[in-house]
Amino acid sequence: MKRVELCQKVRRAVLIAGDSRRKTATYFGISRKTVDKMLKFPEPPAHDRSGVIYSRKLAGFTAIIDGILEADRTVHSKQRHTGNRIFERLRDEHGFSGGISIVRAYVSRARLRSREVFIPLMH
Repeated sequence: MKRVELCQKVRRAVLIAGDSRRKTATYFGISRKTVDKMLKFPEPPAHDRSGVIYSRKLAGFTAIIDGILEADRTVHSKQRHTGNRIFERLRDEHGFSGGISIVRAYVSRARLRSREVFIPLMH
């Protein structure tokens, strides 16, 4: 069930059907605080984050990482860089002072962006 649909059902159960908030929370398997939030707003508020947020320490190194991943497309799959290896190269060759987790997260998102997609044809 989508978030908007759940919000509508919870509001209907409490405001129109007259069920208690506790009973509604138990029925839908959510917290009573969540029920209170759903009753406070007529529609669920949108998420605050928009776009992709990267670490400030990684900002100057994204072009280098993209270059490494682009070069990896031409080599055999066993010879490609892992996220750990890219972090080691950034640290040793370019003086990167950030952590390994932000590099690995960026690499995984970059690989998803560059993935080749096939769309089946309908006849």
